[in-house]
Amino acid sequence: MAAIASETDFIVWGIDQTAYGPVELPMLVAWVKDERVTADTWIYDAKNSSWQKAADLPELQMFFRVGVRATSSGAAGLSKPKGIDARALRRIKILAGMTDDQLERLTQFMEAERVPQWAVIVKQGDPGDSMYFILEGELRVRINVLGKESILATLSVGDFFGDISLFDHGPRSADVVANTDSLLVRISAAALDELATHAPEIATPFLRAIGRTLTARIRADNKRYGDSVKFNRASGQAAA
Repeated sequence: MAAIASETDFIVWGIDQTAYGPVELPMLVAWVKDERVTADTWIYDAKNSSWQKAADLPELQMFFRVGVRATSSGAAGLSKPKGIDARALRRIKILAGMTDDQLERLTQFMEAERVPQWAVIVKQGDPGDSMYFILEGELRVRINVLGKESILATLSVGDFFGDISLFDHGPRSADVVANTDSLLVRISAAALDELATHAPEIATPFLRAIGRTLTARIRADNKRYGDSVKFNRASGQAAA
């Protein structure tokens, strides 16, 4: 149970349904920057004896002005620049084998999205139907366990994510958060269907590129599993 708060303190209601605090404003701000407190986190303001969402708390509003608000799909307040420069897609590793004409055609089925720092692009557990490519900036892949963040990977220019959800529309396996202001390109499952119908000559090399990447991941996972089995068996024999 949280201790009694003074008039300058705050209490945070965590995602694990536990009250944290009381804490003073500097600590609360640090939690916001660490993404432990999000725009929708409930905060008890002892000064006003009231509960408010973090984004509505006057002391924290400056940190949420970029519009980092989760939508039903988990995406967060993203702005959409006009058009996509096909040459920029050369930054994407898996598209390196496509011609300039193919990339130009591919852009017609994609959307560019500018993402502010701290924005949650996809949220763990939410259904997904889009794949993202990173043209500018840096993102982190995280999972939250009992309110504590664990970083699984850091993504930068040329990387991509969400490729599995593009095909199975399954739940996102982790959060993806912008470490910096970033520029992404998104292709949805519906757009992929349109691509396959109206431009199969573009869809084929695009899907082959994704397939090669998925295959490489499976091979790497199989190798790690095989190495782990060999190590465990060798350890067991040595112990015997």
